[in-house]
Amino acid sequence: MVSKRAPELPTEPTQARRFGKTRNAQATALLEDYVELIADLLSINGEARPIDIARRLGVSHPTAVKSINRLKREGLATSKPYRGVFLTDEGQALAARVHARHRVMVALLQAIGVPLETAEADAEGMEHHVSDITLRAFVRFLKSQA
Repeated sequence: MVSKRAPELPTEPTQARRFGKTRNAQATALLEDYVELIADLLSINGEARPIDIARRLGVSHPTAVKSINRLKREGLATSKPYRGVFLTDEGQALAARVHARHRVMVALLQAIGVPLETAEADAEGMEHHVSDITLRAFVRFLKSQA
């Protein structure tokens, strides 16, 4: 049964901090998706071409190029003419962290009964918003279930 009581608002600084965390996660989610995909493409195909990145992310080629340029400005990627996109050491480290968070989120969702395909899709959004504290709690929970 849902309570009909009016919700209590947190203090303004607390609420502003919470919303700020969400805005920050949304801003970095795009970069994280790109580095994760580039790492996967490099691992599987040996190359990550902008057209392949665009297709897999469901965006236009110019949109992918714009985001790849942002990755380069942020020091996460490099590119070579006619050779595609490569991750810097920093980009590879970020991709590894994002991939690990994704795997934890998928494992947690499956542990509570979510089918794999749904868990994979839902983890795509959740992985960018989960804090390190919560992620560590999820890992502890999963280990206790093993």
